[in-house]
Amino acid sequence: MDLYQRLGIKRGASEEEVKKAYRSLAKQLHPDRNKDNPKAAERFSQVTSAYDLLSDKDKRARYDRGEIDEDGNPKMPFGAGFGGYSTGGGAGPRPGQGNPGGGFEGFPGGFASGETADLSDLFEGLFGAANSARGRRPGGPGGFRQRGRAPQKGADVAYRLKVPFIDAAILAPQRITLADGKSIDLQLPKGLEDGTRIRLTGKGEAGPAGHGDAIVTISIAPHSFFSRDGHQIRLTLPVTLNEAVLGAKVKVPTPEGPVMLTIAKGTTSGRVLRLKGRGFTDKNGKRGDQLVTVDVDLPPANAELEEFAKGWTDDRNPRAALGV
Repeated sequence: MDLYQRLGIKRGASEEEVKKAYRSLAKQLHPDRNKDNPKAAERFSQVTSAYDLLSDKDKRARYDRGEIDEDGNPKMPFGAGFGGYSTGGGAGPRPGQGNPGGGFEGFPGGFASGETADLSDLFEGLFGAANSARGRRPGGPGGFRQRGRAPQKGADVAYRLKVPFIDAAILAPQRITLADGKSIDLQLPKGLEDGTRIRLTGKGEAGPAGHGDAIVTISIAPHSFFSRDGHQIRLTLPVTLNEAVLGAKVKVPTPEGPVMLTIAKGTTSGRVLRLKGRGFTDKNGKRGDQLVTVDVDLPPANAELEEFAKGWTDDRNPRAALGV
């Protein structure tokens, strides 16, 4: 397969498409994930070699023009030995001799002596700092060459933390126990969302240059009667017919506890009342509001209420706005 086929992309693919294809394949084929599958290691080496060449603009252009092969070596026009060049043990010029480019005279060279691709940043993004902490690169035939590197920190450790809805709204500290058995109080950040990631510096695995970090991903638990709408909190509040018709002061739950809310005379179902500053906190530290939707709750089969309704008529048409 040519280099494009190895990565499963078409000629003319953008740099981002090349990188995206390689990242996907590298995750699947990385030797650490396929220790008992030598074919995966071989395939990993092939896609790595393909990415190494196609991610270099100059080499990719030369490959597309047919000047170099899949290994980055120059192609000899008209067959081997033409014009005094030889691939055998004869006296003809050899790659890298009398040619600073490392190739044949008059033709661009392949990889210069000591040249190798440094994809450490890409691999640290794919597989974390574990490989770096061990001071090695993914190996195997055609893979990356081992080279000396500065001591690395230990690997990061991932955690998931489910936070109660109320705690998330008021940013209550959360006590968590880390892998080393130690417990800490985690301060929830402003602008907390479901999926927010919190980095705890130095709380990961040990390494030659110190500990890695702990990465805590937040999951906000649903609530039995509160719901979230951006930085607002919504609540449906049942009220009696008396409270709606005559008006009343009623208790309303909030994240900080119950408060008194005034229901005006003649309040109908669906009316929304606002409690300021009782919602979630945004990144600037400003809290949203709690929106309370009134729901007039009628008693089932109440003879006294039925008798009252028989003697009272509402001449309005509350459905007039609907055209009926």
